[in-house]
Amino acid sequence: MIEDSNKATNHLANERTFLAWVRTSVAIVVFGFAIGRFAIALRQLTAFQGHPAKTTGLSVWMGMVSILAGVIMVTAGLARYRKTRALLEEGKFEPAGFMVDLVTILTALFGLALAGYLIYVEKSLS
Repeated sequence: MIEDSNKATNHLANERTFLAWVRTSVAIVVFGFAIGRFAIALRQLTAFQGHPAKTTGLSVWMGMVSILAGVIMVTAGLARYRKTRALLEEGKFEPAGFMVDLVTILTALFGLALAGYLIYVEKSLS
């Protein structure tokens, strides 16, 4: 059973963890918007210069995936926060486990996909 003196500390730590999820999610959403918007801006610039407008490739899609990942991540963070809050009220606690593994794996896969796409774009422009 969690002591009453530690109850506030545990709840505040849970809130800080949730805010870290929010900050990370916001960063991922903004990153996704930047990826998509940059590709669109480049297409508009080439059209403005009188060159045929090229496709944005996968950049807009990767940006949208990143934005959706940020939305899903903040939702998962809220679910984790609420579950942890309920467990703390019961005097219990369960480590995140699977959630941490899932976020790590998905982030690594997305990073590898972005790296692969950059290599592909670089080679196709050469």
